[in-house]
Amino acid sequence: MKYDVVIIGAGPGGIFSAYQLVKNKPSLKIAVFEEGSPLEKRHCPIDGKKVKSCIRCKTCSIMSGFGGAGAFSDGKYNITNDFGGTLYEHIGKQKALELMYYVDEINVTHGGQNTKMFTTAGSQFKKICMQNKLFLLDASVRHLGTDINYVVLENLYAELKDKVDFFFNTPVTKIEDLEKGEYRYKVDYSDTFAECKYCIVSVGRSGSKWMSKVCSDLKIPTLSDRVDLGVRVEIPAVIFSHLTNELYESKIVYRTEKFEDNVRTFCMNPNGIVVNENTNGIITVNGHSFEDEHLKTENTNFALLVSQKFTAPFKDSNDYGESIARLSNMLGGGVIVQRFGDLERGRRTNAERLEKSHVRPTLAATPGDLSLVLPKRILDGIIEMIHALDKIAPGTANDDTLLYGVEVKFYNMEVELDENLETQHKGLYVIGDGSGVTHSLSHASASGVFVADKICENL
Repeated sequence: MKYDVVIIGAGPGGIFSAYQLVKNKPSLKIAVFEEGSPLEKRHCPIDGKKVKSCIRCKTCSIMSGFGGAGAFSDGKYNITNDFGGTLYEHIGKQKALELMYYVDEINVTHGGQNTKMFTTAGSQFKKICMQNKLFLLDASVRHLGTDINYVVLENLYAELKDKVDFFFNTPVTKIEDLEKGEYRYKVDYSDTFAECKYCIVSVGRSGSKWMSKVCSDLKIPTLSDRVDLGVRVEIPAVIFSHLTNELYESKIVYRTEKFEDNVRTFCMNPNGIVVNENTNGIITVNGHSFEDEHLKTENTNFALLVSQKFTAPFKDSNDYGESIARLSNMLGGGVIVQRFGDLERGRRTNAERLEKSHVRPTLAATPGDLSLVLPKRILDGIIEMIHALDKIAPGTANDDTLLYGVEVKFYNMEVELDENLETQHKGLYVIGDGSGVTHSLSHASASGVFVADKICENL
């Protein structure tokens, strides 16, 4: 099988690469290899009744498949250079923003036309946050919701499926640079292979271990990246409604007094639900929300995360994050939930205390003690942050506020790339969160468009 372009990974980066290639050069022969399933076959077996917790499927339908991990991640496209990655360091701030707005136009024309764009520009909350030692980051955000995001992905796939060869449930095992000939790259899969002129790697965060091996095999330099550790907070939606009604998602940073660590809010889901997430067989926690009024809950959830970056002699930040998550899985059989009041009193939450809580959990998690899992420095920072948020959203630090742990955001080792997102192997590009350069839906999608344009220029 010979292709002009092979794309590895059908997450946002891979999808928008394929979309832009087809748009610019309809005659190109393109293949997309994805270890997960097509969108319509992505179903998590957890139903809350017969299956109440993760059964560790061979391939996690939440993390893999068409749409990538972003398919069920609330569909928030943040348009900003202030967070979400360092794409602008490679392609420039203006270009990065232009591409993110271009991605937004595509989402709107493929099913997102009735969704709202929120912005922090001119928000009164910026001043209120600063007065309470909090910093509100600037961004515009298009909230599709998990349901509308699914519709957008359906429409994109319908547009691409007859123009691109999709190989689902087909993990790529190896990439080889043949260093000669028109078809320079050999992509091994399922005891056979394909050859291509250009190869785009877009494997997301869940492909971090695989990406590390590829970089090792091809001698591509990498830099150690960070891991984000923390909890997912669940509170009554009314407590944060004054923020979420205006901003939808507020990215707030707090510098702790004790250690001067930065703690940040992440992935805010107004009237949403808390969900399990399976990364490399490790169960962590995440959150979703929906546009459909019938799917909304009485709770809002968001993550509080502390970044950890290591230097010599230890470099593998992801292994560190995995070890913390494994400890949670060992103690709780998966995700642990604890009342904030119990955490501050130094006692474990049990089933009886959880039953009496005024905040009804949206995820069936094991009542437990997060202080036995998270390092003291991280937990102290989270407690400080909750009390800081309580000043701008009174009630955040209530006893019945629920904390789910652990939430871990794994980042790939940052791959050494030039201004075209190209490795030292000409024609081999690494994009999306798998590159360590982008950390969001909008940045990953923009990187896909950028690389597709570069390939079309070369052709």
